[in-house]
Amino acid sequence: MTLPLTRHEALSAWQDFLPKVAAYSYRRNHVEPAHHNVSRLSAALRYRLITEDEILHDTLRAYDFSTAEKWLQEVCWRRYWKGWLEMRPSVWSSWRQRVNLLRSTLPNVVLQRAEKVAAGASGVACMDAIAHELITTGYLHNHSRMWWASFWIHAEGLPWELGADMFFRHLLDADPASNTLSWRWVAGLQTPGKTYLVRLSNLEKYAAQSLLENRAGCERIADGAVQPVISSEFADTSRQALPEYAAVPSMKGQRIGLWLHADDLLPELGPLQNIAPVAVAAFSSTHCYRHHFCLSDQRISALHAALGDGVMRAGAHFKTPTLLSQEDDPVAAMLKWAKEHALDEVLAFAPTVGPIRDMLPRLQQHLTANGLLLTLIRRTSDTHAFSLAGAGFFPFWQKMSHHLQMRAVL
Repeated sequence: MTLPLTRHEALSAWQDFLPKVAAYSYRRNHVEPAHHNVSRLSAALRYRLITEDEILHDTLRAYDFSTAEKWLQEVCWRRYWKGWLEMRPSVWSSWRQRVNLLRSTLPNVVLQRAEKVAAGASGVACMDAIAHELITTGYLHNHSRMWWASFWIHAEGLPWELGADMFFRHLLDADPASNTLSWRWVAGLQTPGKTYLVRLSNLEKYAAQSLLENRAGCERIADGAVQPVISSEFADTSRQALPEYAAVPSMKGQRIGLWLHADDLLPELGPLQNIAPVAVAAFSSTHCYRHHFCLSDQRISALHAALGDGVMRAGAHFKTPTLLSQEDDPVAAMLKWAKEHALDEVLAFAPTVGPIRDMLPRLQQHLTANGLLLTLIRRTSDTHAFSLAGAGFFPFWQKMSHHLQMRAVL
């Protein structure tokens, strides 16, 4: 099984899946071989090789809202998670701090057990098969993610933060919001006190038969055998105002450079499509990926593939020179690029909470010190969706579904 990591592949995969949307609501929970019952577009959406707007538009053109509602909900979950985290950015920074703290302070026996479970050697055969699938393919069905996360937290008693880090290092679609907040949900933090417990009967109902051919250790996840582990809250979850970004570029600079990054690789569609940059560049630090975030080689290769596709398309669209830098320090590399092209403004989509956003303060400092303007743009549809994500998903969906239906009528 391969995931689409270019726009061409993503559009092709979407057109293949669109006829299956009508069956999605009753097939989506089944974990089937090769996962043909789900779209497998998560990585393409994570990198914005295809946008949620395109998928929503095509879906509502092809189906009645009621027929496609469950699919539409799943597409919108990603934006909900992102909006929720945009209002609570310290949840991300707290998680990253906890990962580093736990790695340095947990007893060796706990860390060794965590490594063993993460490597697919827990002794519970079905859970180990899921771990091997993740490591081998960089992908898991959402139901498998829930089962394994619950097993890690509630059956193994391991810190959710380290489990989330294992997913973040291996999943090709790893998204700071979706990954962090989904693990918090399983741990009972996202909806306080409501954990998700893995149950053997649930696997027997939804898992592929091959996953349960070896039933070694299954007694550890038998119904009633797993009790919830109450996780401690370390993050500040108080709600903040959304950061404000322009919806369209002001074009203040005479020589504009377009900076592409992994949070949005589709500048030729949307508010940036008519700009006239003199250069386009993306900055990818394998050193940072490998040594700071400990990403797997497969995950790094996926990042490079998506960035390369975005840069190639942008160069063709804007008819400008392109650069895909892999220097160790992306800030220094960007400053060098800006000087080489005599830029006076760097323009980009505003990164959402995560590694790229974390780089902004240092980047802003260096660009400002060299007389360069940094302008960040946010898609109007993102701003609208994020503004609805202040509380739980279902209040969000009530407002979002009304918005989608009104637009469908228009």
